[in-house]
Amino acid sequence: MFTRFTPSHRGGSGPPLLCLHGFTDTWRTWDLVLPALERRHDVLAPTLPGHAGGPALGDEASAAQVVDGVEEAMDEAGFATAHVVGNSLGGYVALHLAARGRAESVVALAPAGGWAVGDESFRATLAYFTSMQETLRAAAPHAEAILATPEGRRRATAYTTVAFEHIPTDLLVHQMLGAAGCVGAAPLVESALREGWRLDAERVDCPVRVVWGTEDRLLPWPSAAQRYRRDWLPAADWVVLDGVGHCPQLDVPIETAQLILDFTGW
Repeated sequence: MFTRFTPSHRGGSGPPLLCLHGFTDTWRTWDLVLPALERRHDVLAPTLPGHAGGPALGDEASAAQVVDGVEEAMDEAGFATAHVVGNSLGGYVALHLAARGRAESVVALAPAGGWAVGDESFRATLAYFTSMQETLRAAAPHAEAILATPEGRRRATAYTTVAFEHIPTDLLVHQMLGAAGCVGAAPLVESALREGWRLDAERVDCPVRVVWGTEDRLLPWPSAAQRYRRDWLPAADWVVLDGVGHCPQLDVPIETAQLILDFTGW
């Protein structure tokens, strides 16, 4: 089951809720919070274009194409608008959907793109993804053996979570294989290096909550949030989680689900 890559998941009932995963991940990053979210919402969790199980990217890959692809998934699901939650790249995409008028609210978990103008550290983050994918492609045939030990699971989650013991091994295998098979990784990295990060923040007129863990090793707090805090979303509802890593939905799923549901019920 966990080695299959599918384009989306839908379940639950209630107001529409769209869940968007991070770079090189799949929709299954939401597995630990889906039961709580689906008790209150009609949840659509698509795999982003260019990612394992998701639709293909166009010839010239870009963040805008990813946003376009998510809009198409919303249209197919009959979601004119939705509450949107996104992690990392998914948080960046969620805010772009808000700027296009497709979001009722946004909960952005460590959204990408928030480096201050002139801060070139994003290049090191993108380089990490390139080298990480090369490593994972070599390790993929041995994924189950690597993740069979606590040491292997700790290494696999070092950049995403602080707590890892509760995450099912099968889910970690799925994420490792998904990241290794993310064909859109290289073209999206090239696009980000070429185009940088932009947001029509003045067009984001829905409620926004931004959640960031103090132990985020991929997008460190607060440096990777500077542009959101100072320029784009200073009036957002900011929540800082002590001792939490880059993927709160995996790290502290109960707390994360409550942070989402408290906000979508405003």
